[in-house]
Amino acid sequence: MTLFGVSNQTHVTEFIFLGFSNHSSLQGIFFLVFLTIYLTTLLGNMLMMMATRVSPALHTPMYYFLSNLSFLDICYTSTTIPVMLVNFFREKKTISYEGCLSQIFFFVTCAGTECVLLAAMAYDRYVAICRPLQYPVLMSVKVCVCLVAGSWLCGLVNSVTHTALTTTLTLCGPNQISHFLCDIPLLLKLSCSDTSVNESVLHVASATIGLSPCLFTAGSYVLILSAILRIPSAQGRRKAFSTCASHLTVVVVFYGTANFNYDRPSEGYSLDMDILVSVLFCVVTPMLNPIIYSLRNREVKGALRKIAGGC
Repeated sequence: MTLFGVSNQTHVTEFIFLGFSNHSSLQGIFFLVFLTIYLTTLLGNMLMMMATRVSPALHTPMYYFLSNLSFLDICYTSTTIPVMLVNFFREKKTISYEGCLSQIFFFVTCAGTECVLLAAMAYDRYVAICRPLQYPVLMSVKVCVCLVAGSWLCGLVNSVTHTALTTTLTLCGPNQISHFLCDIPLLLKLSCSDTSVNESVLHVASATIGLSPCLFTAGSYVLILSAILRIPSAQGRRKAFSTCASHLTVVVVFYGTANFNYDRPSEGYSLDMDILVSVLFCVVTPMLNPIIYSLRNREVKGALRKIAGGC
């Protein structure tokens, strides 16, 4: 009996990653590039979390959600990049069966949680712009905590369901994964048992955890933009739009890379293209989020200067 109650039907005990295997002479460069990205992601998101705690100006619902997004991005990248960095020094890039399931569990948890959390942040921006007089009531501390807790709960339930179903698969080989991480669709391709239930649940989860928050976010911004356009002064419109521009950029980057990563045709793409698209979604996006939120944000810049001064 193995992790998550895996039955003895499972013949595969480890998986071999084929990602980056086409460029064996560049492993050292890849290591330095991804180490730099990982450290930048950790530093940027940790600074964002610290900034929201030390600056009273950032003690608002929007930055409470942002600090949770930063923590989520740290968890997100820590699920995949450390294993990748270690494998750059291995001739045989492997991960154990239990390690693969663990990676799937944390990866799916973080991805699902981020989808719902971004929708919660869109709701916050909608209330702030479309219902400003009701904002203190509709976005109270209790409501914010419930929205964040609900985001994590949705991600956890989704992940537990998928991970439990993945353990029922009979994997008879080959044990090669054409990627640098474990993901549900990749293991379904390796299964020699019936995957119809897994695929059905995957489609349902994609609609509920992926598509529904995306449509909710899009609907929120339609209402936000219509409200902004009704503001008579140009300065007022710019000020209102600036409060949601960073979040809108993060949403576009996240869903754009996620859509290209999961919804493109499976045929006609090389391994290198698959890896590049996944790197943009899994590695680069968490690094960009704190940069996007701090570029044109005076409050965040002021808090970061305060942290730098204290150091």
